Amino acid sequence: MRILKTPLTLAAGLLLGSALPALAQDLCGGVGVNGQWIGGAEATSDIATAAAYQEQMALVLGGNQYVSLFSVSAPTQVRVEAAGRGGGDPLIDLYDASGTIILSDDDSGGDGSSRAETMLQPGTYCLTMKAFDGAPMTGFVRVGRTDQDALTQGVTIPDPGTNGGGGVCDASTQATQMDGQVGATPITVSGSVDQTPFWRFTVGTDKPVTITAESDNADPLITLYDGAGNYLIENDDFDGLNSRIDMSSPLAAGTYCIAMQALSDTTAPITVTVSEYDPAAALAALYGRGEAAPPLDGSYPVTDMGTLETRLRIDAQNSGSATWFKIDVPQGGLLLIEAIAAGGTGDPFLVMFDDLGRKIGENDDVGTGLDSQLTARVNPGTYLVGLKDVNGDSNGFVRMVMERYVPAQ
Repeated sequence: MRILKTPLTLAAGLLLGSALPALAQDLCGGVGVNGQWIGGAEATSDIATAAAYQEQMALVLGGNQYVSLFSVSAPTQVRVEAAGRGGGDPLIDLYDASGTIILSDDDSGGDGSSRAETMLQPGTYCLTMKAFDGAPMTGFVRVGRTDQDALTQGVTIPDPGTNGGGGVCDASTQATQMDGQVGATPITVSGSVDQTPFWRFTVGTDKPVTITAESDNADPLITLYDGAGNYLIENDDFDGLNSRIDMSSPLAAGTYCIAMQALSDTTAPITVTVSEYDPAAALAALYGRGEAAPPLDGSYPVTDMGTLETRLRIDAQNSGSATWFKIDVPQGGLLLIEAIAAGGTGDPFLVMFDDLGRKIGENDDVGTGLDSQLTARVNPGTYLVGLKDVNGDSNGFVRMVMERYVPAQ
């Protein structure tokens, strides 16, 4: 672990009544409502003008996340990082002011740490950190410019043709050109890392871009470079073992290169798709993965279960995309929600948000089995519960039970 050179802010990543008081307004589509300004205050959290990187020490209790808030007052190349202590394995997501995820990362910092670099336009941003396994974790979050010291060592980029592919892609690199220009119609290609370690694509006019790499067996990692070979961003496990890069800030017209790596099987085919970034589709994908709560305006399917007086039982078809349920709680108390896979097959996952989109809790496995159990102390109000299969390959039924307990009089 790198020795820290600046004072740290210790805060708890809690979403319960005992959490530290929020220091910021409702930002990033609700994600930042309990966030902490990484510089200690909004005025000192501008990364574009900060004399040094900004850093916090964060305690994340099981199933919750810590949120750091920062801003940039001018276009800035920013590095965001998280490192766990005592074997903690952090995951990070970076949100813009509207609540759209700009990037996600798990292990790009090396040794289980998270790291990503990207160009940010002026605005306010939210960086979330949570544990990969949902366990309690203490970690460090750092945000700085790329010319400032890094918290993590980063992953060494291998030479082309070694360690499952990869390598820097510049103008001299032999790469396979993808037909067409990025636009409303996606460009899709397929090939193994052994066959095609690099793909090039062309952006005709400035536009935001989404890149996905999907394979059941390869476990792809993708790295994006501009035409001069400058590193832009990379991603490993965005959705299961599949990778995705969302460049929500427009890429300048020109040619870009995707360096491919396979962390499992270099001979397995990987389907690579490059398309124009669609904010609505990105939000729908968030809802499908259970990472954000859908709106209640009818634009996304949510089953209204009505008022939870005492106990509800639901038999639901489970899949890799979250199914959402709405419940109304008439008075404060404790909610207990269970998801039990019919016949013992499948691996259900539960997540719950309030009606403002703040995560209340989540659970994957309870005890020694694969069934899920979520408990949360709640106030009167409306809540959304998401159910999905962790592995995405089970379409079996799940029996859900929702029970409400009230304080003794």
